[in-house]
Amino acid sequence: MAEFIKFDRITKFYGPLCVVENLDLSIAKGEFVSLLGPSGSGKTTLLMMLAGFEQATSGKILLDGAAINDLPTHKRDMGVVFQSYALFPHMTVGENIAFPLQMRGIDKAETAARVKQALDMVQLSALADRRPSQLSGGQQQRVALARALVFEPRVVLMDEPLGALDKQLREQMQLDIRDLHRRLGLTIVFVTHDQSEALTMSDRVAVFNKGKIEQIGTPREVYDEPATRFVAEFIGETNLVEGVVEAIDGREATVRLPNGAHIVSAVSDGVAAGQPVYLSIRPERIDLAEARGEARNVLETEVTDSVYQGDHLRVQLQNDAHPLIAKLGRRSREFAPGTKVFAAFSAGDCRVIAP
Repeated sequence: MAEFIKFDRITKFYGPLCVVENLDLSIAKGEFVSLLGPSGSGKTTLLMMLAGFEQATSGKILLDGAAINDLPTHKRDMGVVFQSYALFPHMTVGENIAFPLQMRGIDKAETAARVKQALDMVQLSALADRRPSQLSGGQQQRVALARALVFEPRVVLMDEPLGALDKQLREQMQLDIRDLHRRLGLTIVFVTHDQSEALTMSDRVAVFNKGKIEQIGTPREVYDEPATRFVAEFIGETNLVEGVVEAIDGREATVRLPNGAHIVSAVSDGVAAGQPVYLSIRPERIDLAEARGEARNVLETEVTDSVYQGDHLRVQLQNDAHPLIAKLGRRSREFAPGTKVFAAFSAGDCRVIAP
């Protein structure tokens, strides 16, 4: 897809502190891209520069081919949704949604029609005459979303908009926003530190660390094929096992562990024989059994603890080289501490990562 938003070698300093460093990122029209990372990684600063609330120290930001660095915020035609909702308490729901249209000089008839359409879109038509104080957190967030969409912006920017909601409501809003994106073909740039949000909603995820993008790809790519140790540990949970590459055969590498065991793992370009590496093995990809079985990769381990966590069993393991975590389906057998078990996984279920 052709690029619609482009960050070209963007750098941002606050005094002597560099918060975004020489960053490149392209986003296609109609794409949902999440900027994911811990606090202080630069993701919100990048969003604020795109919105026009912050100025880049150097580099260009382009929208549909035109540089917008010097364009005032109100002329960028972007809808913004914040975590705080920022609704006017003295206005009704309908009046809040109508506000950006009134500021743009849209006539009353057109404003009324667009407000009705926006209310229908977020399923709040029955609440048009209520004040924000009479709404739940989820309803207030829907109003903020409708207000950001009602003037049909070219881009919708969201800065951790679901952070103040409880878990169940947050998960429902994730699905609602994803559905709106698909139905309306919106271009959305979404900032979050929540990995599940990014994986659930996004077409692509840009993983931020210390002012740079460590990896960008589809949710499946950043989860199953982490490019760095940081990405492997930040996206979900993983087991990181140290080893040395003994041989590479196509897209697979044989890795020797400190105890002499060998693991066959998927590998990316740029890894060479003799190189110290990490193996990333997701806990849910590990199967446990008391018999060795026929799996390609098998490690002898001992159960040290097993915790029931509702939808899965979390099993802590130890062998003579390193600890491991396995996550088993909730109907799986629960192994008692001290049980000797074999931890098995395929080559495709682990990944070689260069240090």
